[in-house]
Amino acid sequence: MSEFDAIFVGAGHNSLACAAHLATKGWKTGVFERNPVSGGAVQTRELTLPGFRHDLAAMNLSLFAGSAFHRKYANELKSAGLEFVPAADCFASVFPDGHWFGVSTDIEKTVGRLEKFSKGDAETWRRLVGGFMGEAEHLFRLLGSPMGARALAGTGWNLWRKKGVKGSLDTAKLLLSSPRAWLDENFTSPHVKATLAAWGMHLDFAPDIAGGAVFPYLESMANQSFGMVIGKGGADTIIRALEGMLAKSGGKVFHGADVAEIITSGGKATGIRLASGETHTATKAVIAGVAPGALAGKLLPKGSGDAGFDGAMKTFRHAPGTMMIHLALDGLPDWKAGEELKNFAYVHIAPSLEQMARTYQQAIAGLLPDEPVLVVGQPTAIDPSRAPDGKHVLWVQVRALPANVTGDAAGEIAPDHWDAIKDRYADRALALVEKHAPGLSQKILGRAVFSPIDLERENPNLVGGDQICGSHHISQNFLFRPAPGYARWNTPVTNLHLVGAATWPGAGTGAGSGFMLAQQLAGA
Repeated sequence: MSEFDAIFVGAGHNSLACAAHLATKGWKTGVFERNPVSGGAVQTRELTLPGFRHDLAAMNLSLFAGSAFHRKYANELKSAGLEFVPAADCFASVFPDGHWFGVSTDIEKTVGRLEKFSKGDAETWRRLVGGFMGEAEHLFRLLGSPMGARALAGTGWNLWRKKGVKGSLDTAKLLLSSPRAWLDENFTSPHVKATLAAWGMHLDFAPDIAGGAVFPYLESMANQSFGMVIGKGGADTIIRALEGMLAKSGGKVFHGADVAEIITSGGKATGIRLASGETHTATKAVIAGVAPGALAGKLLPKGSGDAGFDGAMKTFRHAPGTMMIHLALDGLPDWKAGEELKNFAYVHIAPSLEQMARTYQQAIAGLLPDEPVLVVGQPTAIDPSRAPDGKHVLWVQVRALPANVTGDAAGEIAPDHWDAIKDRYADRALALVEKHAPGLSQKILGRAVFSPIDLERENPNLVGGDQICGSHHISQNFLFRPAPGYARWNTPVTNLHLVGAATWPGAGTGAGSGFMLAQQLAGA
């Protein structure tokens, strides 16, 4: 048995960031991870062939690069091996009519593409970009603050002081609007609207769901203004750097250490018991980087002592599932719409708001979508080090999918467990890519398919293949994430805290929950 100031259940990037900050403050920290490697959804592995490094789930590291944690510890992380690779051509969408639209950091390139669809939309884009820094100040302050009355009041006061009543109401309207509502107010081209709306699908926001407008807005404006970054050699560069930083401060990570129980006494968390029977004591905090459903009746066999909290954790809503398809390629896709598309980090295949809305509803109904939304990542267009010379990897994210399949909207695949049908559905997704990039199938050297259930097996936090660990709809966001009264990473059990995508400020690689909790615990 070992004694620590703080024990962490799970070695995702939020847990590692929290542990690293506490370790620099003199806390003795121990991180216990069931898997042989750290990272959770941020892992890079040779999934297809030797020498081809694939990001298992997360690929875009822009949030980490721009995070408060990185700003504070950039030198330490760099010394521990952190390396980013910038992408100037950030994201694009291709369409059945042969057109495409994409956002690059060169605003003249972006505007030039926009003008082919709508002169008015090009003017709107310049206006939005021009006002972005002023708007971003308030949005980033909100997303980077603890979710409590004091922080909200400070953000609101700053917003009102700088923007006045009308400007404050405009920001509030953005936060409450659906993607379609915001896009219809600002743009006329269906191609432009679809390109931006695809970002909502990354975070469980189909076009008509309230509260989703802010994500297409932030992603499009941030990519235009700052670009995108991915990890040199793989997204796991942030995990290896966090582990290195933690080790230098005396923290320890234990792999193959499956936590079976969080030990409590007198309503207070005092340590953990591993599946092996081994126990460890925590004198100040137990911090669980887990999905809410893993608590009551599982890690807390007798519950938290608060029936309302336990019920909220059991009924925490997860987003639809995701399939990941990883390809080792002899060359990048030959995009029919234009050779320039080979330069982009992401190419979306999501041709219309109507298609995205239909796909989402089909998934919610338990059906395999007839036309899934695809996010095609081309990391080796940005970072050739991930594959042998002249070769490439392709990262294909298939959204949105049911965890339990009850039917097929296309009427082609009989309902069955994902283990039996995942390859057939992957074929459907890749056939859709092939329509836009003829000859892709002849370039495939190796393939690995992860169904929604495979992703959950890899990481139990990805319940049903939900890569964002919980819906971000308004009723489960802000003060309600993961439940009303528990948005500050607290639980009814004294000294027991939650971090990760299921908690405020939600999904992404920004390490916000881990760093803010660490500052809260350490007092700075």
